[in-house]
Amino acid sequence: MTSFASPLFLDGSPESESAFREAVQAAQETILFCFANLDRPYSGESPLVLSELAKGMNRTFATGEALDAVIQQVGQSILRHSAVVTHPACIAHLHCPPLIASVAAEVIIAATNQSMDSWDQSMSATFVEEGMISFLCDLFRYDHHADGVFTSGGTQSNLMGLLLARDAAIERHLGWNVQKQGLPPEASKLRMLCSEVAHFTVSQSAALLGLGHQAVVTVEVDSDYRMCPEALDRKLMELEEKGLIPFVLVATAGTTDFGSIDPLKSLSERARKYDMWLHVDAAYGGALKLSSLHSYKLDGIEYADSITVDFHKLFYQSISCGAFLLREKSDFKYMQLYADYLNPESEQSHTPNLVGKSLQTTRRFDALKLYMSLQHVGVERFGSIIDTTIALASNVAVSIEQDPSLELLHKPSLNAVVFRYVPHQLPASRDYEQWSDEINGHIRNTLLLDGIAVLARTKVAGKACMKFTLLNPQTTLHQLEAILEQVKGIGSHYEIEEGQKQNERCKTFS
Repeated sequence: MTSFASPLFLDGSPESESAFREAVQAAQETILFCFANLDRPYSGESPLVLSELAKGMNRTFATGEALDAVIQQVGQSILRHSAVVTHPACIAHLHCPPLIASVAAEVIIAATNQSMDSWDQSMSATFVEEGMISFLCDLFRYDHHADGVFTSGGTQSNLMGLLLARDAAIERHLGWNVQKQGLPPEASKLRMLCSEVAHFTVSQSAALLGLGHQAVVTVEVDSDYRMCPEALDRKLMELEEKGLIPFVLVATAGTTDFGSIDPLKSLSERARKYDMWLHVDAAYGGALKLSSLHSYKLDGIEYADSITVDFHKLFYQSISCGAFLLREKSDFKYMQLYADYLNPESEQSHTPNLVGKSLQTTRRFDALKLYMSLQHVGVERFGSIIDTTIALASNVAVSIEQDPSLELLHKPSLNAVVFRYVPHQLPASRDYEQWSDEINGHIRNTLLLDGIAVLARTKVAGKACMKFTLLNPQTTLHQLEAILEQVKGIGSHYEIEEGQKQNERCKTFS
């Protein structure tokens, strides 16, 4: 293979343009040949084999080597052993196949390398992000007082929501400025409430914000895994009796395992009554706003003080891409700082430096991905894609529910389906639940390491389960039913095999 030309940067010279075209073309061919055209969702190699492969890769960091050789090596040693997110059987996590428009935007983002912290590092890109934030605020029925910023995803957005909620509450209740004075002694009384199936980043944020996990109060959920308003009332009364300060209520619009959406209207009423900040984690379910069939499920989200929404889930954007929306833009004051070299206070009235709205300084132009995708696909088609995956989840849930060898753990709210294999027989001296967990774990691992399907694992009421996360609109019911047949076949074979081993052991000791 011919080596690329020598230029290292795209500088407008004919030589650099030629090198750029060759490099991008080689990357395209490698992606198509070593990744996109693979017929399995994963190669099946074990972690140990991949670890040894990584150790054995030829590294010539000291002297360097031709870029075409580097790209070829990446394809053979890395891409061939990656999760093929575009494959219909790669259905474990909230890990979507990215739209081609998003992938094309990534090329532009990487090549132009804009930084979204100050206007003079991004120019027109700043106004594209502001325009996309305006579109999102309208989508979630926020008014002209609202604002927001693009983030790396739900973890950062949730942290920002809880950070602003904390500082606003401390100023309101204690007349204390956290930015200048740090946490007051009374901070140990602050409490944040969320459902018992809320995302782990609520507890993570509590620790990062200096409040500790003890500040997180979990509220019971109902049979649909939605926060129970009556249980919330009881928790709030208990906190009041103890002299504690409930300052933020975190509602979830799309739990990781079940896609459950908390009763947003009821929770917003409680938040107003108890003077709490309402943050809605809609990282998963926020995309329902694009659906004509399911957008009603988010009714009440417009009352939230802040919203997390991810685009690398049901908006089909390449990782990473998310946003944080704020109902009152003035609340960004709790994280606003000025630096003379970056965003001097004197120019804030006429220059849109976005760094004051983010925990990041240098930040990618990720808004371009969503902009190009919406321009290309359109809201109506976006909504139909989401509707297709929700319908698919409902249909496969019916298939599972009707099969005596399988157990459906929950009727899907969005497009996540949790289920487990039901053993036919119990070996002597074995606990049923332990035996069932063992088989379900074996099934999931076998599917993964045989390259058949990539399924998620989780636990429900202590039971080991498997999960379909059906983000890919090109996955079909027929393909899912074929995977379920594999699930039953692997489970049945394991039962027979282990039963024979048990019999042999019994003969040995008799």
